[in-house]
Amino acid sequence: MNKTIRRASVFALLLVFALLVRATWVQFYDGQALADDSKNRRNAIETYSSPLGNIIVAGESITGSARTKGSDLAYKRTYTDGELYAAVTGYASQSYAPTQLEGIYQDLLNGTDTRLKTLMDTVTDKRADPGNVVTTIDPAVQKAAYDALGDKKGAAVAIDPTTGKILAVVSTPSYDPTSLTDADTAGTAWKKLNADSDKPLTNRALRQPLPPGSTFKLVVAAAALEDGLYSSVDEKTDSPNPYPLPGTTRALENENASAPCKNATIRTALQYSCNNVFGKMAVDLGQDKLKAMAEKFGFNDETQDIPVRAYPSVYPSGMDKAQTALTGIGQFDVTATPLQMAMVSAAIANGGEMVTPHMVSEITDSGGNALENYDDKTDTTRIVSSDTAEQLQSAMETVVSKGTGTNAQISGATVGGKTGTAQHGENNSKTPYAWFTSYAKAGDKEVAVAVMVEQSDAARSEVSGNGLAAPVAKAMMKAAVE
Repeated sequence: MNKTIRRASVFALLLVFALLVRATWVQFYDGQALADDSKNRRNAIETYSSPLGNIIVAGESITGSARTKGSDLAYKRTYTDGELYAAVTGYASQSYAPTQLEGIYQDLLNGTDTRLKTLMDTVTDKRADPGNVVTTIDPAVQKAAYDALGDKKGAAVAIDPTTGKILAVVSTPSYDPTSLTDADTAGTAWKKLNADSDKPLTNRALRQPLPPGSTFKLVVAAAALEDGLYSSVDEKTDSPNPYPLPGTTRALENENASAPCKNATIRTALQYSCNNVFGKMAVDLGQDKLKAMAEKFGFNDETQDIPVRAYPSVYPSGMDKAQTALTGIGQFDVTATPLQMAMVSAAIANGGEMVTPHMVSEITDSGGNALENYDDKTDTTRIVSSDTAEQLQSAMETVVSKGTGTNAQISGATVGGKTGTAQHGENNSKTPYAWFTSYAKAGDKEVAVAVMVEQSDAARSEVSGNGLAAPVAKAMMKAAVE
């Protein structure tokens, strides 16, 4: 063999070797990445080759699957009462990544969760029959919240304080997830929903923290009682009216100028929602103690999973005294989700203990056998002492019986609550947010709720927690305890 042929042979062998190396690399290293790529249509074809598992409310499936025509995607997701439950289910789309429970339990619902495989499935490499997600949602409470919110832009959450079960998660305006399931029509619906200025795809109940206004005064009161700043909700406070904001020429005034807020007790201050009392109280406690109490209730938690990840509610740091005073009335940079404020009321209603809130009771295989039970995995954390909780309950009940929350009264039930009207925009130039957080007890039934109305058709002068949010909370509480 001459030199030229020998060199050509070596070069050819090197090319073959390079091809083998590349093929091996693609098959064993890049293969999984290519298989998992969202643009790989084979994944969608496989996912929708058979019906998906279901999301269940009170023993009934609120999801389903329908046979398609003229598509390589054999099935598409369907929803019963889609708008009512959209904040719970999210959507499973042939075109877009799944959200909410559809996204969290995607593998379970499409049958790829390894816990679903039988021995025969493993031997035959067959995809297992899909599992189901059993929620804690109470359909009566969910519908009461949805109907009461109506055409308002807002959100509501209800929790059983004794078990942590989330009974309702509602966000309005809502959307029909079915509009996003079919690959042929989803694009048009997606553009329309994203162009909507009301942001129907935003889950306001879990993922839109806003200033909680005076509902945050419950956290401040809890901190004051736990710290010993005041020994009782009926002890007079040191609270000038109006309260001069430290280091400024401004004073913190009250919405009701005639309210008996000067040196008012915590009970009276909650009853009339006295800004001067809680602004001064926040400064007296200091931001560190307030932050510590807020975090005990769940603020600043970036891993709040129910199991859907909720956006963190925030109590800020690094403030001066004037800014700290404003946090005492739920303003400045304090933000909260309805979930968070429902958790505050739930802990108070439950004697100062918070049971971990959760929206899924269990996940099962296709035969209904439990793969994981979340009702048995809840943790209970002491937030405040039982004495502090009892005092705050008493004060919250005064708010409802003869204070700013009278619209939440329910015959035959014990109801405690706190209103909030949070400023919005520079110098409060935009429509305020209306809040109400509360609990109700009747017999062996209990519920804690929080409602936030972001926007309504009401005149600005009529926007208040009692006027807009309390009636929604009342409807939810009645559905839960009656």
